[in-house]
Parts: sequence; structure tokens; C-alpha cells
Amino acid sequence: MQAAIFSWEYPPRIVGQLADYLKDLAVQLVKNKVGVFVVTYHDYMTGLHDDPEGVKIYRVNNPVRTHIGVLTWVLTLNQEVERAASNIYYDVTKQIDLIDVHDWHFIPAAVTLKKALHIPFVYSVESLEDHRSHGANSPFNMAIRSIEWLGTYEAGKLLAKSDWMKDEISRIYRAPVEKIKVISPNSARWMKDILEAYRDVAGGATH
Repeated sequence: MQAAIFSWEYPPRIVGQLADYLKDLAVQLVKNKVGVFVVTYHDYMTGLHDDPEGVKIYRVNNPVRTHIGVLTWVLTLNQEVERAASNIYYDVTKQIDLIDVHDWHFIPAAVTLKKALHIPFVYSVESLEDHRSHGANSPFNMAIRSIEWLGTYEAGKLLAKSDWMKDEISRIYRAPVEKIKVISPNSARWMKDILEAYRDVAGGATH
């Protein structure tokens, strides 16, 4: 199996706890004989880098330098994520089995690649806009919610780290509970459950 992981942070770029979690995830996947390509953002370290532990990291930056907010930054950056992932896909003779997109930022790229190249994806939900900006109903918040909803609709499976988050995803976005899988990073079954979820979704690949 070969998987692409999309995230807006990955070491050495650390914004919160997600970066270190993804580093551990990628390394453990490699140890379980999964080929891993991480597509992530960095402002000056760009291109493909081979990690000593076997992870291939493709960093992109945003060709648009001036933005009015994070939303325009994310949407323009998605084009670079699509480009990088497409290059990887053709470089490995179309053998990318699935995408694991973390949080909302690169959902548009994952959906585009699903439609264009028939690569299924899982949406690993780290947080939701309703929790980050409780009660906010500006066009900005509504736009982010629409991207999150798109992810819950188009993903083959939704991965949550707790039962509480599973319930919130179902409540806020009406996602079918059978589509949501709880996988705790603290569980002894963590990697086994991740691999099972990947295999379930990758079974829908058409390449």
C-alpha cells in the first residue's frame, strides 16, 4: 500500500500538536510496510525530501504572497498541494492507494484528486469550526464549515480520536455514524486500526 498524507504542518514546521502526531504516524506506517508521501507546507523548504526513517516529504509554498486571511491562503495553497500530489501519483506509476487529509485545510485538494484521479481519501478530523469559533456565523466561518462538510460527504471514512468527536461530527454535519471510526492514538490498537481503515477505503480505488 502507498498513502499520501496531507497536512498544513509537519516537522520542522510545528504549529500545534498535529505535527508531532503526524511524524509518529508516518514513521509507524513505514515500519508497517506502507509507502508514505507527506504533502505539506513550508515557506522556503520546498520540493521532495527523503526522511532518514523512510518517509518521503513533499513541501510546497504558496505562490500568492499577499492574503487577506487564512481562507484565501488555504485555497490558493490547495492548488500547489494538488500539483505535488499529482506529480507523485504519476512518478509512482499511479500507485497511490489513498489520501489521508488532516483537518480542513486541504480537503479541496483531496476532493479534486478523488474526482480527477480516482484516489479515495479518509478525512482525519482534528477539530471543527463550531468548536474553534463557537457561535460565529460570519461568511468566513460559514466558508470553513462548508469545506468541512464537503470533507465529511466526500471522504470514504471519517477518523475521529474520541467518541465525543464522533458524536460531534454526526451532530453538526449529519454524517452517518457508520462512516465514522474512532481511533485513539493512546490505544494499543492504534496502528492496527489505522491500517484497517486505510485498507477499507483503498479497496474502492480504481487504478
